[in-house]
Amino acid sequence: MTAPLSLWFDQLPDLAPLEPLDGDAQADVVVVGGGLTGLWTAYYLLESDPSLDVLVIEAEVVGFGASGRNGGWCSALLPVSGDELARLHGRDAAAAMRAAMRDTVVEVGGVAAAEQIECGFAFGGTVTLARNRPQLERVAEGVSTDARWGDESHLLGADGVEEHIRATSVVGGSYTPDSARIQPLRLVRGLLDVVLSRGARVAEGTRALRLSPRAVVTDHGIVRARYVVRATEAWSAHLAGSGREVAPVYSHMIATEPLPPEVWAQIGLDRAQTFTDARNLIVYGQRTTDDRIAFGGRGAPYHVGSSIRPEHDQARATAAHLARELVDLFPVLERAEITHHWGGPLGVHRDWHPSVGLDDDGIGWAGGYVGDGVAMTNLAGRTLADLITGSDSELTRLPWVGHRSPAWEPEPLRWAGITATRKATTWADRTEARTGHASRWSGLLEHVLGH
Repeated sequence: MTAPLSLWFDQLPDLAPLEPLDGDAQADVVVVGGGLTGLWTAYYLLESDPSLDVLVIEAEVVGFGASGRNGGWCSALLPVSGDELARLHGRDAAAAMRAAMRDTVVEVGGVAAAEQIECGFAFGGTVTLARNRPQLERVAEGVSTDARWGDESHLLGADGVEEHIRATSVVGGSYTPDSARIQPLRLVRGLLDVVLSRGARVAEGTRALRLSPRAVVTDHGIVRARYVVRATEAWSAHLAGSGREVAPVYSHMIATEPLPPEVWAQIGLDRAQTFTDARNLIVYGQRTTDDRIAFGGRGAPYHVGSSIRPEHDQARATAAHLARELVDLFPVLERAEITHHWGGPLGVHRDWHPSVGLDDDGIGWAGGYVGDGVAMTNLAGRTLADLITGSDSELTRLPWVGHRSPAWEPEPLRWAGITATRKATTWADRTEARTGHASRWSGLLEHVLGH
C-alpha cells in the first residue's frame, strides 16, 4: 500500500513541471493557488476578455491541494443548507443559490466536453444509504428539505437502493441525479492545458508570502497586478493576516485494486453513481474510471495552530479504519487489496458558509468549501470573473458573494472546539448503530455544523 499525493496523481505519472516565477513580474490579474478555483478563474477571465494578462502562481505543483486529492464528486451539495441560507439571506436568495449549484454540475460537464478534457465525467447521481432507523429518518428529512428548494431527490426503500448499489444492512436511502463522478486531477490538468493555450502564465514552485492590494510578495519576486485573487482554500490559514479565517480539517481516502466484473456484479454502481450513507461522520465513495472503489471519510484530528504537515502514521491508521468500514459495507471486498491511501486538508469557515468576493482594493477571494468544492470552485471562478470584469450578472448577486464568516477562536479554544465536535460525531454514530435511536448529539451536531 503506497502513499502518493493521491491515486489521481498516480494515474498521471508523467506530469511536466512548470518553471517558477523568474523575479518580479506584472499582470492584469494574479491568482494565488493553482487548484480548481484558480484555474476556473483564469479560464472564465480569458473567456470574458482574451486580452487579459493572467498569472497563476502555485507553491507546489498544479493540483497539489484538495483539487488533486478529493473524492471526485462534482455535486450540487453545499456545506450550508437551503434553510440556513434562507435564514441568513432570504428565501429568494437561497433558492437562487440552490439553482446555481444544480446548474454548475451541468456547466462542469459541458466545459469538459467542449474542451475535450478526458476527466471521466459521468452524470450518475448520488445514492445515500440508510443503515439504521436514525439514518433513515435523516434521509427522509433531507428529501423533504430538498423538495422545498427545487432539488430533485427521491426517497428509496431497500429494494430501490439495490437498483443502484448493494451494501449490507440497508433499510432505505435516497437518490439525486445532480451529481457526477470525475477523476479530479484530470480535470485540473485539462484546465491547465486550456488556460496555457489561451495565453495565461502559470508558475509552479512559487510560494506567496503576503497578499496586498495590487501586489503579491512571493519567494521568487514581487508580482504587481490590478487584481489579486486568493484561491488557496485550506492553505489560506498560513497567509499573513488570514490565520483565523479558515481551519484546515483533514479528510482521508483509500482506493482498492481494480475489481473484476464478478465483484462489480455484487456491488452495482453500473452508472458510476457516487455513494455515501447517512452517518454523522461523513463517508463518500465512487467507482473509478479503472474500476476501483475510491472511498474516503472525515474525522482525522485537527492540529493546533492550523498546521498542515505530512501525517504518515495517522494516514496509515485512518486507512485501516476506512478499509474496515468499506468491508463492512461490501463484504465481497474482504480480500481486495488496498493499493493507495492519501489525505489532505479541507478549508472550513467558522459558520461552514463558503464565500466568494472582490474587495474595493482589488483583492478577490473564494473558499470555505468544506468537502463540496469540485462544483463550487467552478461557480466561484465564474463569479470572480464577472466581479473582476464588472459584469452585473445573476452570479454576482448570489448570497455567498461578499459573505464574511466570523473568525475562528484563538488557540487552544479552536483546537478544543473542533476536536470535541469530531469526537461527539463519532460517539453519535456508535450510539445510533448500537441502539437504533437517534443520538442526542445528532441534533446538536446539525446545529453546530450547519447541516
